[in-house]
This record gives sequence, structure tokens and C-alpha cells, in this order.
Amino acid sequence: MEIRQISYFLEVAQQGSFTKASQTLHISQPALSKTIKAFETELGVELLDRTDKRVRLTDSGEIVYQYGKQILNTISTLTSSLEDNAMLKSGHIKMGLPSLIGIMFFPNIMKGFASAYPGITVALTEEGTNNVIHLVDKGDLDCGIVMLPVDQNDFDVIPLTQDRLMLFLHKSHVLANHSEISMMDVKDEPMILFTEDFTMHDRIIQECNDFGFQPHIAYKSSQWDFIKDMVENNLGITFFPGSLNRKINKEKIISLPITDPYIPWKVGIIVKKGSHRSFATQALIDYILDSDL
Repeated sequence: MEIRQISYFLEVAQQGSFTKASQTLHISQPALSKTIKAFETELGVELLDRTDKRVRLTDSGEIVYQYGKQILNTISTLTSSLEDNAMLKSGHIKMGLPSLIGIMFFPNIMKGFASAYPGITVALTEEGTNNVIHLVDKGDLDCGIVMLPVDQNDFDVIPLTQDRLMLFLHKSHVLANHSEISMMDVKDEPMILFTEDFTMHDRIIQECNDFGFQPHIAYKSSQWDFIKDMVENNLGITFFPGSLNRKINKEKIISLPITDPYIPWKVGIIVKKGSHRSFATQALIDYILDSDL
């Protein structure tokens, strides 16, 4: 069954005449008759009653006529939707990112993207980097924004921005008068870390282990604002990117540079290598890259 056969059949049914239909379709009447006959043979039923001067639908023809209109309408809608998608008038993106990255960069980016592409919807999933990597790998997310590095054998990685990790602590803390910090300085301090779903959790523990000690983890959370509130109440120290300074209560919390070691904090977009990248997803990636992070 071909779309052309359905289209020709519908035109004959609407005109009630092979002659009028052939004129509308700009094909010869014998060619039209041959196409309709082949269509009837393929379906195994007669679709048109040709005994009268005016061609009429048979019972089977009525059924094919109704479904044929639906088929052509669906194809028309499909074509229009694909054109809208290619022109970025529509689309849906599933993106994952840790809450920390979200609060630092994305409210303004999402506002601007929604204004530039009002027909594209974005479903944001807040998870730790490790979970985001897993969901992108499974295909449950179109892309993710994560703390780097990740395995570039599995993902296309687009670097976005970088910073350094700093120590955040209460102003009354004994270390608050230091100008800089070594990891050995926090050996016995209660730490408030992100949960195991976050790459930063593993990174801090690894840095402590490299200095020969196990960190004293007092609390763990997946929410940066909970960690911040705990530090505000002097219940422990934590580690955030330096650019998060603008989000903290400076009357209660200060941040100190960690110089031994210098701990970079790099962020990038990941897409599963070899996966389909929709027009909408590429538009979002391009928009983020053009933004001032």
C-alpha cells in the first residue's frame, strides 16, 4: 500500500468521477484507473461501484475512505511536526544535573532559553553526578551537566567552566583566621559532604586519603542548601566551588582557598557517544555554550 494510492482513491471518491479526479491530480485517466485497480487488487476488495455514471463507494470503500483520510491527516501532521522540530518550534529535552550546578548557573540560562525557544520544553532531573552519568549512559537522559572528568570512551564531553574547591566554614571556627588551608589542617574537623551520588564526595575522600587520613564525616546530604545551613550553624566544614561565594550568608560563613592541594572543579556537558542528538538538544547545548557562566 502506497500513500499515492490512498491519495488517488480519496480524490476519486470525493469527485465521484475518474475524469474529474484525473484532471485535479494532473494525471491521465487510464493511469488513474490502473492505480485504483491495483489498490483494489492489493486489498482484495472492490472499493468503487462503477456501474452508474457517477462512481460510488462500496461498503469496503467507505471503510477505506474513512481510514484513508485519517492516514493522510496523520502524515500531514507528522510532516508539520518534523518541520517544526527542525525549525526548533517544538521539542522536548531531558537533562540531568546536580543541584549545586543547577543553583549556580541554570535559573538564568533556563529563563533565557525558554524565551528564545518557547516551543521547546526541558525536563530537569536533579541528581548527583554519578547518577546523571548512569542515566545518560542508559539513554534515560538526552544530556547531563556534570563534574569532570568522565570516561570519554563512553561520552562526548563538552567543557563548560572551571573553578577551584574552597573550604567553607563558620566565621567563629578556629580555622577562620587562616589565609589559606591545607588538607592536613582539616584532618580532625567534622565534615559535611554531599552523598555518594556526587563525584565531589569521592573527590574529597580521595584527597584526604592522599594525605594519609580518613575524613570525619559528620553529615551527608544531596542538597547544597542543607549543607550550607549546617555550616551556618557551625556544625561542620564543607567544600564548595569558590564561585558559590555569592550564594552564601557572608555574615556567618567565610571561604578559604585550599592551596595544598589545589583542587580543580571542572564542569561539562555529556552526551552518550554515538547517540542521536536532537535539534532541540543541540540548540540547548549551543545556548549554554554561548552563555556567560
